[in-house]
Amino acid sequence: MEMYGKILLIAMPAFLALVLFEKWYGWKVKKETVRTMDMISSLSSGVTNVVKDVLGLSLIIISYPWMVDKLAVTEVQSAWLTYVVAFIALDFAGYWTHRVQHVVNFFWNGHIVHHSSEDFNLACALRQSISNVARLFIIFLLPAAILGVPGNVIAIVAPLHLFAQFWYHTQHINKMGFLEKIIVTPSHHRVHHAINPEYLDRNYGQIFIFWDKIFGSYQEELPDVPPVYGITRPVSTWNPVKINFQHLWLMMQDAWHTKSWKDKFTLWFKPTGYRPADVIERYPVDKIENVYNFTKYDPYASREKKAWAWIQLAMILLFTSYLFANIAAINAIDSSLIFWYGGFLFITVYSLTDLMDGNKSAVIAELLRICLASWLLYSQGDWFGASQYLPGIVYILSGYFLLSLTATIALTLQSHRIRPLAGL
Repeated sequence: MEMYGKILLIAMPAFLALVLFEKWYGWKVKKETVRTMDMISSLSSGVTNVVKDVLGLSLIIISYPWMVDKLAVTEVQSAWLTYVVAFIALDFAGYWTHRVQHVVNFFWNGHIVHHSSEDFNLACALRQSISNVARLFIIFLLPAAILGVPGNVIAIVAPLHLFAQFWYHTQHINKMGFLEKIIVTPSHHRVHHAINPEYLDRNYGQIFIFWDKIFGSYQEELPDVPPVYGITRPVSTWNPVKINFQHLWLMMQDAWHTKSWKDKFTLWFKPTGYRPADVIERYPVDKIENVYNFTKYDPYASREKKAWAWIQLAMILLFTSYLFANIAAINAIDSSLIFWYGGFLFITVYSLTDLMDGNKSAVIAELLRICLASWLLYSQGDWFGASQYLPGIVYILSGYFLLSLTATIALTLQSHRIRPLAGL
């Protein structure tokens, strides 16, 4: 927990700098692929995911150390070879986990947020799940366990393997010659994120593309078929918390509404997107029929709202960085405090992105956030020990929270008073 938090303290600024660089570069070469509100939504989603991971909010069904202990038949002796085997084994497991998430209705819910952006850029790489709390697919690391790769090696290699998947989420790098035959490139991954019929559910590889070629899921990017990004049932929200549970909620409704008892129990494990026939007729949902003719989600946002979204994003990143830098100290005060802190961050993201959507409920979320923050400030007489760095932190944060509530109310009223056409 603490070590992962320290790693993220280095990774987060690096990722943010690259995201902002891509936005600047797109403006410079007149090929903009990053919309402000979509980018802030993506970055907010990344925050919820890393906070969930750092707090250890997941359920391990089968642990990797248990598999090594029970199933290892040998042990890789060479230190460097152990890490190579671990990396390849993680990539093999990642391929099959990814594939299952795409083809089974229930497991798609744990991956939908990553594909929810209708743009393709470095920021969308940070859209990661908070709903995938049960680690069911550790079983795909069986080859590593049989070879006796130690759990501590997997723990070191796993973050590196994850971070290495960031760079290829871009439209600014074309095909890369011979590397196209070995590793996942931006061209391969553009295909994966596309909803064109020619590209749908292809290129599941995470680092190595040869898994797709071996297991028959490879598709080259075609020069005459430009990728169109998103999902076929648009999420129509900037709120990553809502996106994470949107598909699950639809399946729950379908299971309740269908008259078929068989479908009530089997729809969860049908191919992704399956809905009972009687439910489709009575409860239709928005679906893109022509991928070349649909309107991207882009609710009007005034300059004031965009400016405030930038300010709130900066505050979210500051709050998150402080948590990651002080996990041990906060635990020493009270081990339950980090979970209250995590809850505060989740509500903050929800409030901001609900405001970006133009929803009146953003005010309710903001009130809940400020009530929680006020209780935390009052009960500690501090902000998780921050007064040792900034003695007036209680007064500074109190002023910030008052400003935040005022701005949220004002911008919500603005959204419902003036409704220009989206995109203007």
